Amino acid sequence: MKITPTRRIFIGLFLGVVIGALVARYCPERATLFRPFSQLFLRLIKMVISPLLFASLVAGIAGAGHVRAIGRTGLKAMIYFEIVTTLALGIGLVVVNVIRPGAGVDLPVGTAEVVPPAQSWADMLLHVVPTSIVQAMTENDLLPLVTFSILFGIALGMIGPRGEPVVRLCEAITETMFKLTDMVMLYAPVGVGAAIAHTVGHGGLKILWNLGWLVFALYAALIAFVVLVLVPVALLARIPLPSFIRAVKEPALIAFSTTSSEAALPRAMEALEGLGVPRQTVSFILPLGYSFNLAGTTLYLSLAALFVAQAANIKVPVGQQITMLLTLMLTSKGAAGIPRASMAILAGTLATFGLPLEGVTLILGVDEVMDMGRSAVNVIGNCLATLVIARWEGQTVISEASASEAATSP
Repeated sequence: MKITPTRRIFIGLFLGVVIGALVARYCPERATLFRPFSQLFLRLIKMVISPLLFASLVAGIAGAGHVRAIGRTGLKAMIYFEIVTTLALGIGLVVVNVIRPGAGVDLPVGTAEVVPPAQSWADMLLHVVPTSIVQAMTENDLLPLVTFSILFGIALGMIGPRGEPVVRLCEAITETMFKLTDMVMLYAPVGVGAAIAHTVGHGGLKILWNLGWLVFALYAALIAFVVLVLVPVALLARIPLPSFIRAVKEPALIAFSTTSSEAALPRAMEALEGLGVPRQTVSFILPLGYSFNLAGTTLYLSLAALFVAQAANIKVPVGQQITMLLTLMLTSKGAAGIPRASMAILAGTLATFGLPLEGVTLILGVDEVMDMGRSAVNVIGNCLATLVIARWEGQTVISEASASEAATSP
């Protein structure tokens, strides 16, 4: 039987727990021996962050023609996406602050890894725009990097055909960086095993309880987002919930089982057309949502970032949490529904706010379980967004018959 990458990570996690428990009991001072092996994995992750974000954002904005084709429908869609994404981030922050799944982990932190002092509003405003894009990329400083990438992508889209070679180059860089990420993930079982062995060896088996709480917190936040945001939006748009549920249950299950929003895209497009949404609207809004409306992923990112801060016993003031929310609202646009891209976004966010990157390897052990839920919510949210925009434009009337046909078509 072939051992999948996910199974290899679980094997590494299990071995790390066993070895860490033995070290914690017999020689806790030896726990530091595992740190270099986990640090190597973290450095490999950091290596791909800046080029991946820059290339994927530029290719997504300029290459897909979002700027040229935005028009009235696209503008409405972007406003909707940003409102929903912000609500998702806010729910993630509230849930993680209430449940506090990282409290008591005692994640080891290096002497240089401390939260920078709170910035004034003027400093925050000036920090958005980089004085040097090279410096921002070198330091993995995401907020100015994203600002430059968005402006660069818009300008590239405005020059039309002359910018196509650059767009193709960015698309090629994006694909290359994802392949490089796949190569890095080959080392993931060792990095995860070493990280959990170091953490368990340092703090004992109680860390497993915290990881379970993290998974619970994420699913609680996802359910809250669906109930408090998506359901009211559907009701306000007069979208019959039974029809919608029947139509999207299959794409959502595909995303849940494969942990990939992209895998559900063809079936989701088919189901939406079956609900009466014109093909041109589906082919424009749904892919746009896959780049700009990953609510499940953004919610996870806000929750995971604060989990790491709690695990490291670092207090993040409310002002910095809001700044983190705004940063994630922008940087999450580079995730684009690609598996493991959220890991790079999370790592970059932690680095930006001075939080320990060891948290990435700690979370990676249960990332697959969490990815299932957030991928399904991404698909449900984008299907609903397409219907809402179509209804807003007066393009579709959902009937029970059309919903049944969409849900049962091969």
